[in-house]
Amino acid sequence: MPVWAWALDGVGLVLLLALLYGIALIVRRRLLARHGGTFELSYRARSEHPGRGWLLGIGRYSGQSLEWFRIFSLSPRPKRVWARDLLEYSGRRAPAGAEEMSLYDGHLVASCHYAGEPLEIAMSEASLTGFQSWLESGPPGTDWNRR
Repeated sequence: MPVWAWALDGVGLVLLLALLYGIALIVRRRLLARHGGTFELSYRARSEHPGRGWLLGIGRYSGQSLEWFRIFSLSPRPKRVWARDLLEYSGRRAPAGAEEMSLYDGHLVASCHYAGEPLEIAMSEASLTGFQSWLESGPPGTDWNRR
């Protein structure tokens, strides 16, 4: 078989794998949304350099926790889970500098603390309103002075 035929077969295989990966991402997103509404949620994993370290993802409320899934992962398990009773909202701000290119368009950065450690997440203004409502609507016995 000539070399060009092998190359053509290789290109066809790469295209088929890319198509299967895209379909798998769509199916995963549908399965995640089946158990509750999902929303675009970015998480700042590294904060050593200003404006850098953002990871795009999907957020989902699950009972007393907020789950975060990486956007391009095929894993059905969340990469991060934040418990509501350890999460404190500090404020919000607009993305600055390189963050504007790293985040989804129109997202705001929410400054939080999780178990006393700083945490930054980014979401749309509508999702941020829902996030604040979710934090405030804790179960009976919640310490309202903490927030």
